[in-house]
Amino acid sequence: MNTLFDKIWDSHVVSSVSDGPVQLYIDRHYCHEVTSPQAFEGLRTRGLKVFRPAQTTCSPDHNIPTINQDQPISDPISRNQVETLEKNATEFGVTYYGLGNPKNGVIHIIGPENGITRPGMTIVCGDSHTSTHGAFGAVAFGIGTSEVEMVLASQCILQSKPKTMRINVNGKLGKGVTAKDVVLYITSKVTTGGGTGYFIEFAGDVIRNMSMEERMTVCNMSIEMGARGGMIAPDQTTIDYVKGREFAPKGEEWDKAEAYYRTLYSGDDAVFDKELYFDAEDIKPMVTYGTNPGMGMAIDSAIPTLDTIDEAGKETYIKSLDYMGFKPGEKMLGKKIDYVFLGSCTNGRIEDFREFASYVKGKKKAEGIVCWLVPGSWGVEKQIREEGLDKILNEAGFEIRQPGCSACLAMNDDKVPAGKYAMSTSNRNFEGRQGPGARTILCGPLVAAAAAITGHITDPRENL
Repeated sequence: MNTLFDKIWDSHVVSSVSDGPVQLYIDRHYCHEVTSPQAFEGLRTRGLKVFRPAQTTCSPDHNIPTINQDQPISDPISRNQVETLEKNATEFGVTYYGLGNPKNGVIHIIGPENGITRPGMTIVCGDSHTSTHGAFGAVAFGIGTSEVEMVLASQCILQSKPKTMRINVNGKLGKGVTAKDVVLYITSKVTTGGGTGYFIEFAGDVIRNMSMEERMTVCNMSIEMGARGGMIAPDQTTIDYVKGREFAPKGEEWDKAEAYYRTLYSGDDAVFDKELYFDAEDIKPMVTYGTNPGMGMAIDSAIPTLDTIDEAGKETYIKSLDYMGFKPGEKMLGKKIDYVFLGSCTNGRIEDFREFASYVKGKKKAEGIVCWLVPGSWGVEKQIREEGLDKILNEAGFEIRQPGCSACLAMNDDKVPAGKYAMSTSNRNFEGRQGPGARTILCGPLVAAAAAITGHITDPRENL
């Protein structure tokens, strides 16, 4: 029997070239302001319309500020990017959720929460973290600007079929271990190149027991292993999440859709090109110490020493530690931090805010620590207030900002200054990712919360 990936991919092939790419039909196309302007301009130049406008959804997220969104964007470059997306969406008749719209937010968060993302779909966006949507049992992956134009013009894309990998995580997670810790652990073992050429299916007890929010976190970071994307077979958890959402099928259409969703799984005899196994008991709260997501370690262990690094990686390793101001063999616990960021398409959902709030409840934010708590959408922001999490956070000395990509990347006002350390729940810790010279330590919501309270890297398990 075919893998889940094969089932969805093969059913979307329009035509194929011998020993070449296939023409793949795309069910859902997401657009933001950074990678779409040239694509729309290409259509304009060629006198083309968007082939199926109902299947494209646009929302600005990278460049938007996370305060004073009712005022004009002050940065001229960001303002131009956002205004251009609005102009293009209006001219070409595609759905646009702009600033002030209750559906505006990070594109990879608003898609699922509105029922636009569904099992069995092929989904693309000019953004690498499109892999997030694979949590629903969809083939979802990022594309380049020329490919964005291709999808707008034809609702198809030329792609070579990747190999398949299954990563199994079995057992029971320990206290204080989150989905982010699981994926940081896997990335540290697989490395940032271990998934190159593959589409990954995540499976096993741990994955099955995850909520949809947690599954999205895992699939979001599949590309940090070099993979084309990540996915998880839909089950009752998936169906319960999708059912009743605004753009999900209704009535008889829902019954048909649900029956189809239940066929989406890899059979017992499915063959993967590669298969890996990990034990939940080996996973602890994680932090990164270097400048790529694969340079991760258990929070209570020590930075690897030089003799444990293979020859090919030594130069990068030394350069990375030099940038971070760390030394081989050092402990990360107790290191002072300056900024804390909760948010992004990795950890900007309601469960992330629940975890953070549960830890800081009854405590006080450390003096001198700058904390940006940024919901991924207005839908998440609404839930935060309905559940009273904002009051818990306010009493502990935190403020909720307005939705957007925020400090995940240095494309808006939320930049970490040079030399400062940021505990970040986002997905990448590359040099300058959060601002020129910024030093990023990736972590999950609980580790971020502990650092926000103490002012230094702290094992959250001590206070759970």
